[in-house]
Amino acid sequence: MRIRINRVHHPVLVLGYGRRAGVWTQGCGIGCAGCVSRDTWDADPDTEVDVTEVVRWCASRPGDLDGVTISGGEPFDQPDAFLELLDGLNAWRAGLSRPVDLLAYSGRSLAVLRARFGEHLARLDAVIPGPFVEARAPGNRWRGSANQELVPLTPLGHERYDAEVDRPAGPTRLQLGSDGERVYHIGVPAPGDLNALEAALARRGLAYEEASWRS
Repeated sequence: MRIRINRVHHPVLVLGYGRRAGVWTQGCGIGCAGCVSRDTWDADPDTEVDVTEVVRWCASRPGDLDGVTISGGEPFDQPDAFLELLDGLNAWRAGLSRPVDLLAYSGRSLAVLRARFGEHLARLDAVIPGPFVEARAPGNRWRGSANQELVPLTPLGHERYDAEVDRPAGPTRLQLGSDGERVYHIGVPAPGDLNALEAALARRGLAYEEASWRS
């Protein structure tokens, strides 16, 4: 089976517990106002890869991996491929000597996820559901707006995330990455952070040709 992927990155240090692999799916039918990841909205078929490639990429990360974060885009917009990805990741991590948790983001409400995507939730350790609401930004740790929850789903999820459910975000931590053609940020910026970053880069003689959060 094939799945649309915007990018993958390792290590991710700002979207969940510890050192993580990050997987961003391509395509989002929700389209929250103020979203900073608009480059992930278009369901571009040219971004399709085999699910097994994504699993192999995660499995090839260094042995100090603590988890995998799956965001987007909207992972649940590709329900069959996403379920196959979760099955592959669960089969891989079952053979590891250290715990690796699976955390997913979704713009759908927890009620909708429970009603329509119970099989997916059963394969995750934690989920951050709910649309980004610009008027309620910023949210708690790892969340863009205050309506978004962090929901542990398994014993490992509770062990790692119970203490984070109501933890304030604190100072913004962003990572920058590049795929050779574009520079991207990783993390959850507070209002004004990306404009401040753009201004800081401009002072060093660097300018964006385009910025997806303004597109």
